[in-house]
Amino acid sequence: MAISLEKGRKVNLQKKERTGLGEILVNLNWNSRPAKQGFFASLMGGGKGIDLDLGCLYELKNGRKGAVQALGNAFGSLKEPPYIALDGDDRTGAVTTGENLRIDGNRIAEIKRILVYTFIYEGIANWQQADATVTIRYPGAEDLIVKMDDYNSSNIMCGLVLLENVNDETFSVEKIVQFYKGHEALDQAFHWGMRWKAGRK
Repeated sequence: MAISLEKGRKVNLQKKERTGLGEILVNLNWNSRPAKQGFFASLMGGGKGIDLDLGCLYELKNGRKGAVQALGNAFGSLKEPPYIALDGDDRTGAVTTGENLRIDGNRIAEIKRILVYTFIYEGIANWQQADATVTIRYPGAEDLIVKMDDYNSSNIMCGLVLLENVNDETFSVEKIVQFYKGHEALDQAFHWGMRWKAGRK
């Protein structure tokens, strides 16, 4: 069973008594090869595969802020701050497990908020053909599904899900699915206040 999140609504992760949240897995899967297009579309680059990258902005209780993503090799760590780690970088979308962010839910008292996002690193900004889905899994609970069902954007960045600390006991989860021109625009929309520079993988 799975629960599909509606845009703008928040749900709290379920916490077992006397135990923490455990490891929270945020999975991104997408269609790497868009449907075949016409001759002129292919001349404009429309036949290329789509490389989506999964990442997040984080803010810890001590004021530390940063990003976990493949761009800039900022893969994070589960064993030390920020207690968030990216498994790897699927450059093709062909890996059946997609891309995964792991969050140590037992460290929630040290985490203020996490904004999960994806951006198109390569390929045209065709979100409908990418058909991306985010699944949030954690022990003893039903999966939470975040479907990218709002496609009308040529921007390369999409804010997906916002997780916010609730009384150091659980995270509230809100579906965002809002598009931005890039990292800096996403940052500004959620008042993260970080400095950005261009990077490559």
